[in-house]
Amino acid sequence: MKALKFLPLLFLFVLASCSTVRVATDFDKKVNFNQYNSFAFFKPGIDKAEISDLDKKRILRAIDESLTMKGMSKSETPDLLVSIFTKERERVDVYNNNFGYGWGWSPWYYGSYYGGSNVSRTAEGTLYIDLIDAKTNNLVWQGMGSADLVTSSMEKKEERIREIVSEILAEYPPGAAKK
Repeated sequence: MKALKFLPLLFLFVLASCSTVRVATDFDKKVNFNQYNSFAFFKPGIDKAEISDLDKKRILRAIDESLTMKGMSKSETPDLLVSIFTKERERVDVYNNNFGYGWGWSPWYYGSYYGGSNVSRTAEGTLYIDLIDAKTNNLVWQGMGSADLVTSSMEKKEERIREIVSEILAEYPPGAAKK
C-alpha cells in the first residue's frame, strides 16, 4: 500500500526535454558564501522527500557533480548540509480553437464559425535544494526548479535530472550566474 502512495511520484523528475526549467533562488544576504568549501547530504531531510529511492540517488549524484565542479568537496565535517524536497501539482491549460469570418470576407463564409476547445493536463514537479549552514543549522540558500513531468526512458530521465540540478545550482553562490 505504501508503494501505491508514492507511485504517482515515481516519475516526478522524468521531465519533457522540450520544456524549460523555471528556476528561482532565495538566500540570506548577511551570509558570506565564500566560507563554504565542503558539503554533506542531510539524510533526515532527504529521507522525507516523497520520491523513489532511485530518483533520490539520481538527484544526489547530480548535486554532488555540480557542487564538485564548483570547487566544493564532500566531507565528514562539512560547512554546508544539502537537503532536498519535492512537490507535484497538476497544471490545466485550455486552448480555444475559434475560426470564423465576418464583414469584409467572402460572402460564402459570412457567419461561419468553426471552433472548440482543447484541454491539456500536465503534471508539474518542483525540486527544492536547501543548503544549510552546518555550524548554525540555519538555511542559508534555497534553489527551486519547476518543470513539466512526463514518462520517458531512464537515460533521458537521468539526463534531465542533471540538467535541472545544474540549472538550479548555476545560481549558487549568489551572483554566480551573473559572472
